[in-house]
Amino acid sequence: MKKLREYAELFSVFFQIGAVTFGGGLAMLPMLERELVTRRRWLTAERLVDYFAIGQSTPGIIAVNVATFVGHSRRGIPGAIVATLGIVLPSILVICVIAGLLGTFADVPAVQKALRGINVVVAALLVFAVSRVGVKTVTDWITGAIALTAFLVIVLWDVPAVLVVLVSALLGIIIRLRRERKKDAAV
Repeated sequence: MKKLREYAELFSVFFQIGAVTFGGGLAMLPMLERELVTRRRWLTAERLVDYFAIGQSTPGIIAVNVATFVGHSRRGIPGAIVATLGIVLPSILVICVIAGLLGTFADVPAVQKALRGINVVVAALLVFAVSRVGVKTVTDWITGAIALTAFLVIVLWDVPAVLVVLVSALLGIIIRLRRERKKDAAV
């Protein structure tokens, strides 16, 4: 019975997150942090950032990847499946409803204005999420330089994000190994 309650809670938490957030994984970060780190204490803030980083660099949608990781950490493979279903089901339901109604309402000015308003809110949520993650991940001038360079090469030269993530990961590994060698040499 306890397992069933835990599966129901996993599903419910991720269903609610999936139902009320727009704009994808980064827009969900504040809600994920509040629900998973602060309220339920299922994760640390650092672990959530790690899941986001892994979710960003693996195929698929970030929020779905994070839900899968959290579900797996809580209840193994069945938990991963339940959490994943919880986060994707609201989108599936909304897409089905919108697909059925889109032809009827797509040209209504009020609908177009509402969608533009939603886009503005999503942009604000993304700025908020990025700033919160940035404060936790940019810890020194090296990580700041990597973050700034990554941003610039994506914006100015349109370098594919996946390539930037891979190069940044490689740089992070190299920097960490060099720091560990220096620390070992000093001991």
